[in-house]
Amino acid sequence: MAVTLSSPLTKTLKIALIGNPNVGKTTIFNQLTGLNQKIGNYPGVTVDKKKGVMTYQGNSYEIIDLPGTYSLYPNSEDEVIVHRVLNQFSELEKPDFVLMVIDSVQLSRGLFLATQLIDLGLNLAIVLNMSDLAEKSHLEIKTFELFKKIGVPILRTDARHQKGIDQIRELIHQQNFSNPGPFIEAKEFLDTNELVDVREFFDLDNDYRAYQLLRFGLKDKGLAEEKIAWISKKLESVKTDLEAAQLEETKIRYRKISSVIQEVLVKKETVEPEESKLDKVLLHPFWGYLIFGGILLMIFQAIFAWASVPMDLIDGFFAELSSWLIETLPQGPIADLLAEGVIPGIGGVVIFIPQIALLFGFLAILEDTGYMSRVVFLMDRWMRPFGLHGKSIVPLVSGVACAIPGVMAARNIGNWKEKMITIMVTPLMSCSARLPVYIILIGLVVPNDHILGFINLQALALLGLYLLGVLGVLATAYGLKTILKTDEKSFLMVELPTYRTPRWKDVLLTMYNKSLTFVTAAGKVILAISIILWILGSYGPPTTMESIRADRDAKIAVAENPEQVEEIEREASSALLENSFIGIMGRAIEPVIRPLGYDWKIGIALIASFAAREVFVSTMATIYSIGGDPEDDATIRETLDSQINPVTGNKVFNKATAFSLMVFYVFAMQCMSTLAVVYRETKGWKWPIIQTVYMTTLAYLAAFITYQIFS
Repeated sequence: MAVTLSSPLTKTLKIALIGNPNVGKTTIFNQLTGLNQKIGNYPGVTVDKKKGVMTYQGNSYEIIDLPGTYSLYPNSEDEVIVHRVLNQFSELEKPDFVLMVIDSVQLSRGLFLATQLIDLGLNLAIVLNMSDLAEKSHLEIKTFELFKKIGVPILRTDARHQKGIDQIRELIHQQNFSNPGPFIEAKEFLDTNELVDVREFFDLDNDYRAYQLLRFGLKDKGLAEEKIAWISKKLESVKTDLEAAQLEETKIRYRKISSVIQEVLVKKETVEPEESKLDKVLLHPFWGYLIFGGILLMIFQAIFAWASVPMDLIDGFFAELSSWLIETLPQGPIADLLAEGVIPGIGGVVIFIPQIALLFGFLAILEDTGYMSRVVFLMDRWMRPFGLHGKSIVPLVSGVACAIPGVMAARNIGNWKEKMITIMVTPLMSCSARLPVYIILIGLVVPNDHILGFINLQALALLGLYLLGVLGVLATAYGLKTILKTDEKSFLMVELPTYRTPRWKDVLLTMYNKSLTFVTAAGKVILAISIILWILGSYGPPTTMESIRADRDAKIAVAENPEQVEEIEREASSALLENSFIGIMGRAIEPVIRPLGYDWKIGIALIASFAAREVFVSTMATIYSIGGDPEDDATIRETLDSQINPVTGNKVFNKATAFSLMVFYVFAMQCMSTLAVVYRETKGWKWPIIQTVYMTTLAYLAAFITYQIFS
């Protein structure tokens, strides 16, 4: 019986939006809610929780966009969330109504999930979306006949072209949802006597809900411990084979759905999908990979080219803001903290926005056009032997530009184990932040010569470092595959949707939401660590620091010209850094890093570059009191090349030390921004700490071996 609006709303109604992947559910969600959206995480998991507010005729409605799923048989984290929400457990506030979005071209598959929702006793309405594609496929759905067969309200829409959205709003406002009673009875596939005490313990009024809870409840980490314990004990006494019951339910459900389809679906003529010709090329075992590589090259070239301008503007803005604060505020620790700690920390967050926004914008375009699903299918067989998933290719390729959006992209992998492996190895891909380190050190020890007349040795060395990172990814992933354990089954279920033009509004919303999520979540941790690093580099033992400053002031007082003053200040700055807390840390770790060919000054750079790998260059410039523009690679290279080890009499940056450093930076986790994002994605410090330890250990061993080889 339908639920209709009889009086003004006294509370904000919650409507859960559900559907199979690639049915246009997110498009409908965006059109109903606009920018009135909030993204968080469900308790205990990393799956996105997307909520939005729809305002219609003076009333507000909360729309919950659930992850895409094919059934209520949860095998991944996102499907567990759907199971948890729609079974309306007490741990999560239940929705009042459910709006099911079905692809009109894939009616049978959509009805499988829809009839499960009916059997749960939920008040439901169905949206048959992509009606334009059904017409192109020469399919006619008799919606009134379908309504009579399943008993819930049905709308036809073409959300991409905003057809039918107003009808959805009106349906929600009128609360035109209903539940006609079970589509199939639970007693048709199992002994319901097994469910009596389940219903009593959980206070349920529905056999199918009791069965779902008994069959899959242990997968939901959000259930209270006592309830999980009760289910475990109950399962020990259950005589029914629940897995066999699930298979029987599937057979019965599809058999009944097939009979419905025969009466409501008319296929006017058989036509070969237009996509088949494109797929023959894009999924070709040779051309498919070549085309994918070309697309990636175009994307990352665009990201580097387009992001550089706004990133330079952001960098310049925060640099000018720091200078303005220094000139405006009274001298003292507060001014220094703001100008050298807080403002650069905020800038270190904001400067990543162009890359993140552009990368996720391109990914949204690939997803919206239907191409990304084909890439996942194409790469799955190559990734799986290493414990990765076809979907892992997106985060790994993203990591070449920046590990931050790469780690964020891993959330699309449903299997927990494969998602964690992807997150743990993505930072091993050589990102753009490593380039300043690579380029300067290669310039010191690799001659600018050519082999075979056209292959540049320096370019070859750079390529070798990137390939070394890829090898590190594969080897580490294979190792983690044997260590991490999970009960989740690993398989690839990916739909090859129809090719479409991208929905630009959705692309822009994706760029906005991903950028906002990064700034608000990861930015807090980045800012805190920036301040800590500033404090460690600006302060030291008071007596020592005051002595250095007093000596500096005394020398400046008798200096004869500005050049001498500048030289005295550079020397004092280097001495203050050496005797700061971070300098003391550098001295402390020198015995540990000496086997790698590093001295205490390089140790300081290693510590400081934890903030960001490229900080290594500017830190070395400060330590060695380099004059001029610190971004002048030639000046830095010449100065580093002239440094002599007072103990050995050899160059500090000889071939062995330089290659050791490059290999160290290939593998080391030297990026607090990435750690902050890993912390957010894994909801705790456990995995970031493990990641830092294993990457640092790997970097140390690889650098040690490299130093010994070249020594």
